Amino acid sequence: MTSFQQARIDLGSQLRQLREAAHLSGKELAERLHWQPSKVSRLENARQTATEDDVVVWAQAVQAAPETTDELISQAITLLERHDDWKQRHRSGLAAIQEDIRDLEARTKLFRVFEPGIVVGLLQTTEYARHVFRKVKRLYSAADQIDAAVRVRMQRQEILYDRSRTFRFVVFESALHTRLAPAAVMRGQLDRLLAVSTLPNVEFGVIPFDAELPSAPINGFWIYNEAMVGVATMTKDLVLRDPDDVALYVRAFDDYAKVAAFDEAGRDVIIRILHGHGRQPSD
Repeated sequence: MTSFQQARIDLGSQLRQLREAAHLSGKELAERLHWQPSKVSRLENARQTATEDDVVVWAQAVQAAPETTDELISQAITLLERHDDWKQRHRSGLAAIQEDIRDLEARTKLFRVFEPGIVVGLLQTTEYARHVFRKVKRLYSAADQIDAAVRVRMQRQEILYDRSRTFRFVVFESALHTRLAPAAVMRGQLDRLLAVSTLPNVEFGVIPFDAELPSAPINGFWIYNEAMVGVATMTKDLVLRDPDDVALYVRAFDDYAKVAAFDEAGRDVIIRILHGHGRQPSD
């Protein structure tokens, strides 16, 4: 057993002890956190690494002492900073990662998402998502849970129809051209974007090729409410909560949104790309 695995076991054991001290069953805690009950089991039994966000909301739910919460957060951060964490996370299962994201989204009312290279997961079709997960599995040697991961990603999309939430998406036109799937799948994906862009609580903006950019794009990012930013890199998923960091990403998002085409203008860009895919032979 590696030191990483032992540290994950130790953290899971401490989380279980806190839950039991609060006289909560795993199901009761999951209901409080709007999680799937299986997630509580996975964290406690070290089949999944607890993130900083997982620890924070867990500690709040069981009313842990501040010093206990701080220690657990420190342990979670140390685990997530380990060199082998990104490999371990994907090997624990593609579906588990999707469930983690769904848990976070359930606590979010305002989504601001900037994506330069791929269709955002909340907007993907089943077949587009399947091709994306196949590529993720190959790159990271992830556990073979493609069907389960696709199913959870599609379940995540139900949140788009919750009128109490607001979604603002900004993508590069290049992301809609990028062939991560056969031409027929890409056409279906573009049709999906046209439909979703008409939802009353969804703003979907496309930055055209000829737009002058306010800054050089480095990574895509998600802003959850006003409190947290998620930034995905090739080897780590960064979670930023410092107010200055969040404010910088909010400003960057607003800058990109200013040069994006929304509403009918945005749909015109999608239709133009769709016609281009229509001229390509089916794979």
